[in-house]
Amino acid sequence: MQVFNHFRFDNLRGDLFGGVTTAIVSLPLALTFGVASGAGPAAGLYGAVLVGLFAALFGGTSTLISEPTGPMTVVMTAVIVAMLAQNPDQGMAMAFTVVMLAGLFQILFGLLKLGKYITLMPYSVISGFMSGIGIILMTLQLAPLMGQPSPPGGVLGTLQNLPTLVANIRPTETILGVLTLAILFLFPARFKRYVPPQLIALVAGTVVSLLVFANEDLRRIGVIPVGLPELILPTFTPEQITTMVIDGLILGMLGCIDTTLTAMIADSLTRTEHRSDKELIGQGIGNFFAGLFGGLPGAGATMGTVVNIQSGGRTPLAGVIRALLLLIVVFGAARLTEQIPLAVLAGIAMHVGFNILDWSLLKRAHRVSFQTTVIMYGVLLLTVFVDLIVAVGVGIFIANILTIERLSALQSEHVKAISDADDAIQMSDEERNLLQQADGRVLLFYLSGPMIFGVSKAIARQHATISEYDAVVIDLSNVPLLDDTISLAIENAIKDAVEARGEVFIVSPTAAMHRQLSRLDIFAMIPEDHVFCHRPAALRRAVGQVMPALPGIAA
Repeated sequence: MQVFNHFRFDNLRGDLFGGVTTAIVSLPLALTFGVASGAGPAAGLYGAVLVGLFAALFGGTSTLISEPTGPMTVVMTAVIVAMLAQNPDQGMAMAFTVVMLAGLFQILFGLLKLGKYITLMPYSVISGFMSGIGIILMTLQLAPLMGQPSPPGGVLGTLQNLPTLVANIRPTETILGVLTLAILFLFPARFKRYVPPQLIALVAGTVVSLLVFANEDLRRIGVIPVGLPELILPTFTPEQITTMVIDGLILGMLGCIDTTLTAMIADSLTRTEHRSDKELIGQGIGNFFAGLFGGLPGAGATMGTVVNIQSGGRTPLAGVIRALLLLIVVFGAARLTEQIPLAVLAGIAMHVGFNILDWSLLKRAHRVSFQTTVIMYGVLLLTVFVDLIVAVGVGIFIANILTIERLSALQSEHVKAISDADDAIQMSDEERNLLQQADGRVLLFYLSGPMIFGVSKAIARQHATISEYDAVVIDLSNVPLLDDTISLAIENAIKDAVEARGEVFIVSPTAAMHRQLSRLDIFAMIPEDHVFCHRPAALRRAVGQVMPALPGIAA
């Protein structure tokens, strides 16, 4: 596997514009997510630099921009709150250890080549999960938007304390937050390609706070440490190690999903194809180093990626340039951010949460199937009020069960038991004549299409009739896929026929099908000369076996 991403130097101008533009877009979001997570603005900047740099160097998508994202920030916020509650002294170090674990899990997923499986998730589950993340992010910004620290307890804690928050609202900070939201929602679309609205909102909110509310006691970002971040060694406690590993797995999986979906968007815009396994390795390296140096975890960011492509970025060089520019901010321009009001960052975060909501499906929920709607809203509610991993797990389980049920119902129609020449399946004239001459003593058991375990009931329903015939021909010639459950169901059907002293013949034309049945010793129950590659030959032998006196048919 190629170690570095696919760098080219034939698009320097476009990559330079892409890197500069995405750095401008990333700055307010990095500060916002850092403050929203509870780790501080510096953590957001370090995460944007480290994840972006290493993902660009070692990833598998040329145009992907990686940085802290809304979904990753929501999970990281919950991890920080939980770790600090359980261990106030080492909680923050333990939270960043979870980030390192998430990175290691992502590297493992990439090495195991699991990237192609990440997107094999029902859209209703992804939609409900992402919308739930958006609601969480918006809810957690209610307190900062009203000029107050977030109450403990996450979403439920915020909702329970909402009357108190409203009673103690600080109008000045709320005005700044509302002004920020107004700029973001009302910013003309035609100007977004020239300047990011988040930067305009950040600058405008800060300027208004300094000029109009200079005498007000506003909560601001404050001093951001300048220089290299401190190394954070992995920190565990025996009591929390299991929880930390699970949190790391959740964070890593979410980063994989977020990144892969963004990479697919990049593919559609650039008409290229990303290398998903390599991208997961790059993301994992970035998140590991982010955790090691106290940075927020990140993933492929849709907005940054789209802005990069629209600005002309086509190679990983744009991502490297963006990371280096943000590093300059950390080293030399951090003091310029000290006066940014927290209410302005809350407004930006709330706008991000609003955009994470899957409005495409939410607006059309009444038009799609009832099952899709129920799964989507069920996952959304579980995400917001219960747990992220529970929401995804339950959603995938229910969606897959419903899908298997529908597929099984369709495939059950391709299980046919025929003893006369009817039109249930397509047969040649010779085959029809053979069944007519058998006078109802030969059963043609015909399966077609992929046979998955849900079809076993349809096969089992034929068991009672199999013993009524002198010979059974099991035709698997049109079955491209036969799982082990169906193989065992066929084995039971053969046993029923043999116990009733009936003759069994199998049509198994492909070598793969023959090997699969051989592994289960199914052929050991019937004579070797009862296995055929073509159905007419099997029918001739079966009819000759039960009707030996018929002229022209050999027993």
